[in-house]
Amino acid sequence: MGTPIIVQRRGKGSLTYKARSHAFLTDLKYPSLTEAKGVVEDIVTDRARGAPLLVVQFNDEKHYVLAGEGISTKNTIVIGQKYNKKEKPSSGTILPLSEIPEGMPVFNIEVQPNDGGKLIRSCGNFGLIVSRDKDKIIVKMPSKKQKAFNPKCRAMIGVVAGGKRTSKPLVKAGNKFHKMKSKSKKYPRISPTNMNARDHKYGGQNFGKQKTVSRHAPPGRKIGSIAARRTGKKR
Repeated sequence: MGTPIIVQRRGKGSLTYKARSHAFLTDLKYPSLTEAKGVVEDIVTDRARGAPLLVVQFNDEKHYVLAGEGISTKNTIVIGQKYNKKEKPSSGTILPLSEIPEGMPVFNIEVQPNDGGKLIRSCGNFGLIVSRDKDKIIVKMPSKKQKAFNPKCRAMIGVVAGGKRTSKPLVKAGNKFHKMKSKSKKYPRISPTNMNARDHKYGGQNFGKQKTVSRHAPPGRKIGSIAARRTGKKR
């Protein structure tokens, strides 16, 4: 009969593949303020994230905000206030996409207005404002693809901090294990072509086997390109 392949075990929902939601320091969202100024009191590490967080004091409340490069303690974080058109907004300013000039790097973009920020949150990443229209703003994502957003969606100006963190070599397999454990990813992972034929569709040296599989295939066979209309690189 064979053993359940990785796809089947992941679908079961065991602890091996579940996200470590308890490890996150906070539910990271923008403050629900239209216009405000806050002071960065501290920079903290979230063990479940790669990028550091800022502890910002807004009026009588403290909020966690994703850290951008170049921001330090005692700096000011501005939300929603309009800037002088002759001067570009500084790093760490939180504005609607409609207020951000073209060519500015942004991160932590909202998918829908006031959802708190969903996209571009990993170390060293940023998007670029490419063009604007009355009903949409085009942003070039880190993947080089262009995505349209509602002009009311907010974003933070700058680049996510911690971009050089991954440059340091892991050196030991144990360090790699703990890194993958914090991200709830399976490690070490065996290549399917190195498995036995009973354990995986690609096992047993079936290098010439097609990757395309039917949409109606059973779970143990549904791996590779599922119900693909076409395969290969687009020219």
